Amino acid sequence: MGGVSTEAVARYSSRVLQLDPAPGHWGPGTAGSEGRRRLAMRAYELMVIFDGDLDESTVQQGINRIHAQITEAGGETVTTDKWGTRRFAYEIDHKSTGFYVVLEILAEPGALDRLENTLRLADEVVRHKLIRLPEGEATKRGLLGE
Repeated sequence: MGGVSTEAVARYSSRVLQLDPAPGHWGPGTAGSEGRRRLAMRAYELMVIFDGDLDESTVQQGINRIHAQITEAGGETVTTDKWGTRRFAYEIDHKSTGFYVVLEILAEPGALDRLENTLRLADEVVRHKLIRLPEGEATKRGLLGE
């Protein structure tokens, strides 16, 4: 077998072939890690502006659909804050008011891509914005553990 000792193979195998030493984390010594760390869940904030002409029950149905898609994607809605109807600073799609909803979400990276696509295509949604909260801000809000 050409000059590779069993001891060298054992050293290499124990260092490189650890596929998942700690669930949800990559670290030095794992296959392909290069020192990267993967967090299982990230904190996001989603603001959705529904058409201001919609009644409360239609808006609630939209919120319920968003909650269902988040759960389906393996995420969790931590808080839902309904700001109510607000006037826009300028017209958007010939509308001057919208119903604002802000959600705090925990989800894996990439899990909310389908939700964003659905919101982009939804007729009742005037605008939406999904941002990933920095770890410090998410911890301060109590979304992530210390």
